[in-house]
Amino acid sequence: MARQKLLAQSECPVARTLEAIGDRWVLMIIRDAFDDVRRFSEFQKRLGLARNILTVKLKMLVELGVFEVQPASDGSAYKEYVLTEMGRSVFPIVVSMRQWGERFLFSKGESHSILLDNDLSEPVETITVRSGAGKVLTPADCHRRVVKRDA
Repeated sequence: MARQKLLAQSECPVARTLEAIGDRWVLMIIRDAFDDVRRFSEFQKRLGLARNILTVKLKMLVELGVFEVQPASDGSAYKEYVLTEMGRSVFPIVVSMRQWGERFLFSKGESHSILLDNDLSEPVETITVRSGAGKVLTPADCHRRVVKRDA
């Protein structure tokens, strides 16, 4: 598969992640899946995306392992796109992007959606990067090293 070849061309996890899910529509599809959208027609209605483009994006996400296709949960003839563990693991990325956007891309008094905890109906805590000891880290507190992935 051509996508797998592209993914294997970089030792940088950020570059591979962007190659895999860095497309605007891909992230919007995953975002909607977190809101329990599962059917092609629901994705199309919410996103306003052309059928051919949505078809290509969903096929790629299934091939990558972000979604799996299952029979509809209501017993109808429809198929549903269900997030896998890999897909559900994108949640902190989407939340982090949302929080960055809330902080920097809206003017004072401008309306926007916020993410609330279902149990408490309170805004989700801002995601931070922390050390193993709990210290909040900045880019200056970190460095990169190339390692081999364990089997």
